[in-house]
Amino acid sequence: MTKDKEKIEWYHDFIDRDYTPRDDDLVALFYFDKADSVSVDDLIGRLASESSIGTWTTLETLDDEIFKKRARAFWNTNNHVKISYPLELWELDNVPQLMSGIAGNIFGMKAVRNLRLIDTTLPVDYVNGSKGPHMGVDAIKRIFKKDVGPITSCVPKPKIGMTTDQHVQVAIDVWSGGIDAIKDDENLTSQVWNRFEDRVTKMAKARDKVQNETGEIKDAFINVTAETHEMERRVKLLHDNGFRYFMVDVVTTGFAAVQTLRNLAGDLDMAIHAHRAMHATFTKHYTHGISMYMLAKLMRLIGVDQIHIGTVVGKLDSPKQDVLDMRDMLLETEVKEHPDRNLYQNWGKIKGTLPVASGGLHPGVLPEVMKVYGTTNMALQVGGGIHGHPNGSHDGAKATVQALEAVRDGITLEEKAESHKELRQALEKWGYIQPI
Repeated sequence: MTKDKEKIEWYHDFIDRDYTPRDDDLVALFYFDKADSVSVDDLIGRLASESSIGTWTTLETLDDEIFKKRARAFWNTNNHVKISYPLELWELDNVPQLMSGIAGNIFGMKAVRNLRLIDTTLPVDYVNGSKGPHMGVDAIKRIFKKDVGPITSCVPKPKIGMTTDQHVQVAIDVWSGGIDAIKDDENLTSQVWNRFEDRVTKMAKARDKVQNETGEIKDAFINVTAETHEMERRVKLLHDNGFRYFMVDVVTTGFAAVQTLRNLAGDLDMAIHAHRAMHATFTKHYTHGISMYMLAKLMRLIGVDQIHIGTVVGKLDSPKQDVLDMRDMLLETEVKEHPDRNLYQNWGKIKGTLPVASGGLHPGVLPEVMKVYGTTNMALQVGGGIHGHPNGSHDGAKATVQALEAVRDGITLEEKAESHKELRQALEKWGYIQPI
């Protein structure tokens, strides 16, 4: 037997097409595009081996008990493979360790031309070992005292560059126009012209003033993204100033940091608004990387309370089926398997996470967004579609609220606009265009 032949046959020990995964197995679904130098079996064996107990050669240190812990490639067709892993390979409540296994060295193997982690079935025992959202869908009632959603939010625009006072004035205009929450955008943290501490204290005073004037609950998704200890300090400052939410860029800060913040959110009775900035570097192309679906699943597991998933009709790339699949995965207790798209998932005791529709929205497209989502258990974010209103941000906020009222009441935007000039002016400017 040649050395090359020995390597290939060793990898083949990780293929078992007769294997039926146990209920407590973790199962991963991959798309693969192999290198010309290997066969399909060579590749899927390598994937199962290198993501579990194996390496490039047979091992003298391997005994039968260790071998039982191997992953098994048990199904493949049309460049897709399912690999099953024993639960004991994974440490509970440790997402970094999970991703080091199922999305680690295998992406760098020479045998792989392209590889995409599409989804993973997480066994109930693994799921229940995680915290999940502290509030999730309950934030609508617990924080905003609303019987139904959506939670409405707005990013002050321009999203970066305004002074603290300019930022706060925009917040006052939007809050007083009926929007629930003000949201920092992904790259606003603590710049010299808008320091985090100043923004927090001034926003808190403005929030209290608007709440007293309107009788409505107001909050803010203020961005704490930074080094982990600094993020903890910032979250505590928000809490001390009466905010119930904080925002974090979950990809750029990393899984471990988000887990740390989830623990803090539980201690402080706060909710997490998850921005997905940078996700498209590994989610956009369907033949390589990690799916946005998988990223959103990990965020529900860790316990963010809401996360952006797209709008279908907005400016960001978000195919309708992807949005619908993620909506169901974030909100449902049990998710059925669909070939090539996702695997079965039982969420056990884990609460649902609110999906967020954002990016290029304005009053004219809101009925379509609400139709696509088919639920009020969501957050809806409008930025330019508020600040670009011909009469300013306050009227832009009112037009947004009026559009949602029309949807709720089952009437057209034109009918609503007959008696609401703010909505009428918005429709005169944008109509029903879908930004690209």
